[in-house]
Amino acid sequence: MRQVVGTPSRERRGRARRAIGLTGIAALLPIVLAGCSLDDAFYLGWPRTRPTTQSEQMFDLWIGSTIAALAVGVIVWGLTFWCIAAYKKKDSDTELPRQTKYNLPAELTFTALPFVLIGVLFYYTVIVQDNVTEMSDQPSACTEVTAFKWNWQFTYTDENCEPLTGADGQPVTETGDSDYIPIIVVPNQDDVRFTAHAEDVIHSFWVPDLLFKRDVFPGSDNNHTQWEVDFNSEGTFVGRCAELCGAYHAFMNFEMRVVSPEDYETFVNARVEGMSTPEALELIGQDPYATTTNPFNTDPASGEAS
Repeated sequence: MRQVVGTPSRERRGRARRAIGLTGIAALLPIVLAGCSLDDAFYLGWPRTRPTTQSEQMFDLWIGSTIAALAVGVIVWGLTFWCIAAYKKKDSDTELPRQTKYNLPAELTFTALPFVLIGVLFYYTVIVQDNVTEMSDQPSACTEVTAFKWNWQFTYTDENCEPLTGADGQPVTETGDSDYIPIIVVPNQDDVRFTAHAEDVIHSFWVPDLLFKRDVFPGSDNNHTQWEVDFNSEGTFVGRCAELCGAYHAFMNFEMRVVSPEDYETFVNARVEGMSTPEALELIGQDPYATTTNPFNTDPASGEAS
């Protein structure tokens, strides 16, 4: 039987082309199926708004890290594919190529370079982390956050972070339930402090646009956690629980409203005088109810998708 010379090579080339085509399709499928615009695709899931100084710093850190990682990846991929193309076995090859090992300069370079990259990344990470966790001596505003299964309560406080008392003699609070999304109102200022704890299990206070979350724990005052943010723009942002906390964890949403310092003072004074949150929000020209998320029907027999 006659042997067809060159057929195996053509078959290998055909398989390589198919593999490259399938790889390209697989890379494009997530973007196409997600229905992302071109701008959204390049944001890689990051929020468009960064309303705090800390979120801008964290965004810059991650973008720099991603660019560095891609640069290293391109170099490694380029060298890998170059070696595949330049040194692949040919039909005329009858012997193994010369084997190279114990190349001390190359080994030292490939060992030292990653440590340099890690050191640079560690340096900038520590700087940003210190800025994110920094606390001021005197916050411009303070709000107590209480997490419970499966909602939130926000307590407004004075300049000493002591709860304000309303017209009914009770602390001024905002509490969510299955039919109502709680709204936390904060001023567009630096050094806005949050003090958080949980009533039952571990929860996590998360506002995606702030690029920040903080776990909140049950227990004594020693388990209360504090953090501050420096707001630089007004807006409305959805908040969620980022710690699996039980059956209705996915429904544990809230909304954050960042308003001007003047509107914040007007809002808080209205709450102290006895107005509800929707009434006080309308007083400062805000939507009275949440606009970034909706209450969920928690009845398993409702037949509605969540």
